[in-house]
Amino acid sequence: MKTKTRIPSLMIGAALSAVILMTQTSCTNDWFGRGSSDSSSKNAATAENAAAGKVKTSTGKSDDDNSGSAANAGSASTDSDKESVSASATSQSSALLAFLRENSPSKTIKKKNGVDYVTNTDSPLILVNKKRELASTYVPHDLVKAKVAFSFSGDSPKQQMRKVAAEALEKLFAGAEKDGIELKAVSGYRSYVSQHAVFNNYVKKNGEQEANTFSAHPGQSEHQTGLAMDVSSASAGYDLTTDFGDTKEGKWLKEHAADYGFIIRYELGKEEETGYMYEPWHIRYVGVFIAQDIKKRGDTLEAYLAQF
Repeated sequence: MKTKTRIPSLMIGAALSAVILMTQTSCTNDWFGRGSSDSSSKNAATAENAAAGKVKTSTGKSDDDNSGSAANAGSASTDSDKESVSASATSQSSALLAFLRENSPSKTIKKKNGVDYVTNTDSPLILVNKKRELASTYVPHDLVKAKVAFSFSGDSPKQQMRKVAAEALEKLFAGAEKDGIELKAVSGYRSYVSQHAVFNNYVKKNGEQEANTFSAHPGQSEHQTGLAMDVSSASAGYDLTTDFGDTKEGKWLKEHAADYGFIIRYELGKEEETGYMYEPWHIRYVGVFIAQDIKKRGDTLEAYLAQF
């Protein structure tokens, strides 16, 4: 993992202010999710508005609400309106930055019995890896079945994700279909117990050293967060293989996942930072703005959150 560095506040402010200029798309109903407590939920809600470009004017309406009346009146915004919009944009950028800082790896960890456990379990920016674990009793409170095509039949907990992630996945699959891309979901939520069985099976088959490169110990898996989904296609035999990254479906996913709030969590060449081999099939929900920013920077989730 990269050494933690601090970005000058002016640089951060400029980057986050750019969020206000972004146009809301059909896939951004909820950028950061719900369920966070206290100040996190308030900052997440304000940050969502900032990321969507919904800035309040002095009239108390958003830019979109005012567009019709402004056209009918045939008048331009006043200096007062512009100042109000600017002040609101600054406030919302600050809320977004506060939300990111609240989810900083250094502020979301608690050691117990020699193990570092994550504390922001309700946040869509939760960071789980080989050094940051979930308790064996942790189960996301808002798991739902994602309404997408799966590579298997019947009902399974693997079809579940947290509500905000499931809704985003449905939009991603719909977007893929419009582009002539057929994807199928393979594996979503896994409990601590299920992950224990998965890892042990890989150890028996491949040995522990090799298993550690592509499978997580129980408590260290993103699947337990309910924010991750493994995806494949017929061209890859619906297998979870690196070859999927070379298929047209895998290439589409890499190019467009961020548009729907997902990142390719384990990128090629980032193994030392993430702790795992390249997995072009494993997507993780973080929200549209964060996903697009991570993609633009070429960061891992570890490196991105460590900035704050």
